Amino acid sequence: MSTVTAKTGRSTGSRNSNRLREEGELPGVVYGLGKDPVSVNVTYTELRDALKGAAGLNTILTLNVDGTEEEVIIKEIQRDPIKRTVRHADFLRVNHETKVTITIPIVLTGRSEAVAEAGGIIEQKMHSLKVLCNPYNIPNQIDADVTPMTLDRRLALGDLSFGEGVTTKVGMNITVAAPVVPRGLKSDEEEAELDEDGNPIVAAEGGDDAGEAGGDDAAGGDE
Repeated sequence: MSTVTAKTGRSTGSRNSNRLREEGELPGVVYGLGKDPVSVNVTYTELRDALKGAAGLNTILTLNVDGTEEEVIIKEIQRDPIKRTVRHADFLRVNHETKVTITIPIVLTGRSEAVAEAGGIIEQKMHSLKVLCNPYNIPNQIDADVTPMTLDRRLALGDLSFGEGVTTKVGMNITVAAPVVPRGLKSDEEEAELDEDGNPIVAAEGGDDAGEAGGDDAAGGDE
C-alpha cells in the first residue's frame, strides 16, 4: 500500500490554494468515520505516482498526516474546467467495517461471432457503473463478455457479474452493449422491404400475375 505524506495547517482561500499549486502542492480535505474534517496539502507528484496502479483513483492509500497514518481512498478529484489540471482532492477515511460508493469502469471482453458474421458491430452503451462495496474489495473493472450476443440479443446489466459483495442500485435491465448493423451494409432488397416509416412491406401473393390475367379477361370481354 502506497504512503502519501500530508501536512495540516494550510491557510484556506483561493489565493493560498493557488500559491500551494504553484509550489507543486495539492490542497485537500480528509473526512469520514465520524471524525472531524481536516484540511491538508499533499505533494501532487507523490499522489499521482501512488495512483498509477491498476485500481487508479480507487486505490487505497496510507495517508501520513503529520505523523499519524490513516487509510483513505480518493472520494473526489476537482479539475480546472478548461485546463483539466487537478485543483483539489477529497480523501475519505476507510476501514474494513464500512462500505463506500464508487464508480467502476465497464470493459467489453470477448467477441461475438454471430454479430461479426452478419456484418454488425457492438456499440457500448454504458461505460461505468456506480456501486457500493467494501473499500478493500473494489474490483478494478467490471467485465462485460459480448461472446453470446447476436443481432437479436443485447447485453444488459443483469448479465454481468460484479464480484463478491458488490451491489448497485441501477436497474438490471439497463443496456450495456447493443448490436448495430451499419446502414451501408444493408442490402437493397432489405431496404426495399421497408416503407418510409420503417415498417415491412408485404406484397400480395401472386399480385403481378393476377393483374396480367385480369387484363386479358377484360380484353376478351370487349370481343
